[in-house]
Amino acid sequence: MNAKTLKILLKKELSLMKRNPIIPRLIVGLPVLVMLIIPLVATLDVKNVEVAVVDNDRTELSRRMVADMDASEYLSVTGSYFRYDEAFRQVEEGRADAIVTIPKNYQKDLTNGKKPELDLKANGVNATKGTLGVQYAMMSVANTVARWLTEQGKSLPVQESATVNLYNPTLDFRNYMIPALMVVLLIIICGFLPTLNLVSEKETGTIEAMNVTPVGRLEFVLSKLIPYWVVGILVVTVGMLIGWLVYGLVPEGNIVSIYLAAILFSLVMSGLGVFIANQSATILQSIFMMFAFVIVFQLMSGLFTPIASMPRWAQNITYAIPPRYFIEIMRSVYLKGATVADLWVQYAALSGFAILFSLAAAMTYRKRV
Repeated sequence: MNAKTLKILLKKELSLMKRNPIIPRLIVGLPVLVMLIIPLVATLDVKNVEVAVVDNDRTELSRRMVADMDASEYLSVTGSYFRYDEAFRQVEEGRADAIVTIPKNYQKDLTNGKKPELDLKANGVNATKGTLGVQYAMMSVANTVARWLTEQGKSLPVQESATVNLYNPTLDFRNYMIPALMVVLLIIICGFLPTLNLVSEKETGTIEAMNVTPVGRLEFVLSKLIPYWVVGILVVTVGMLIGWLVYGLVPEGNIVSIYLAAILFSLVMSGLGVFIANQSATILQSIFMMFAFVIVFQLMSGLFTPIASMPRWAQNITYAIPPRYFIEIMRSVYLKGATVADLWVQYAALSGFAILFSLAAAMTYRKRV
């Protein structure tokens, strides 16, 4: 490899990137857009669950139970009804996610030492929201009943227990999502852009002019990839800064662990990008091929859906998905403070994929003279 030739080619690539009307804006705007908008939109936190209450007791306690549910930040009472069919109509019309039925003589039975049970039903159309809504309602009712019994000088019917949430005490889904979003940035910056850049050389015919020069294929490919590797590291840095300044999220572990994982994943995506570019004759072909990989990467890497929730056969397939290991590293370093030694399996897997895709890219690239 000729270092002088590589330096000249890198200057040429940087000049082309600056003159391109899209790439500079994409490099600056993409990390800001992804890190600011997606954590607010793509969330599994369930709030504002609409609850319809059928109050057959109509006592002071039942009214307090309804008021406490409505005052919760997770629940919103759509109304207190006399008949069940009125509350069920709210569910049918999509205005309620759960129904809480307070039985008759509920307060009287509690006063006499009995343990009356509520009737709770969830709207199965949105299973997650309905199920969690019922659990929120049960917790709200339990707290209200406990306070009321204390005021009446009676013993609590159940023993209280304390729950401690490790690594993410507030259970904020953004703390879980933000570290993994780095994978989206690196897929586009180090995967999509180099692929489109190489294929555009084919379409414009400039790659044919390069083929008749003494420039080796290694210098040519590296000149195409190195600028995007550097940009990928800068984008990860911007993402971490936004996570810190906007959401107050900082890595618990060493930042060097994050940069090491980002470098390895950049090599993985760039190798895949060159391989796809070598197999594509037009930009449209490369976009479709790359898009197919990106869809699989995002759906099966654990970015949005936990891998443990997938069927066993799908979990086995995820071992062949490189973003899986990058996401595991990012979340472990950010939330647990894990080290390279703790995550050596994930780092080894990324290194293996980087070598595999780089060899595939080198073997499929041909300099035609």
